[in-house]
Amino acid sequence: MPRPQVLERITSAEEEADEIVALAENDRDERIAEARERAEEIRTEAEQEAQDLKERRLEEARDEINAECERVLEEGEQEREALAERAQDRVDEVTDHVVSLFQEDVHAQT
Repeated sequence: MPRPQVLERITSAEEEADEIVALAENDRDERIAEARERAEEIRTEAEQEAQDLKERRLEEARDEINAECERVLEEGEQEREALAERAQDRVDEVTDHVVSLFQEDVHAQT
């Protein structure tokens, strides 16, 4: 094969190789860009899931706290009613005792 033809084939092969490399580099760049976009989507989804989970747990904790608060308030109300009832039951007894002490003081002064 004559030298000019060999050089032409070599040049052609080099150009073809350059095109293949350029296409491969473009493909690589596109795949990297797609991978970055997908990674960003995954990160965003994970952040949203974490936020949703956090909100659900906070709501559950609030519900538990409210239920505990209601229970404590109910117990307090029951204890208050029991104390008021016991106090009411003792009013006559205390009144009799105070009257008795007063009468003793009056008799002691006379």
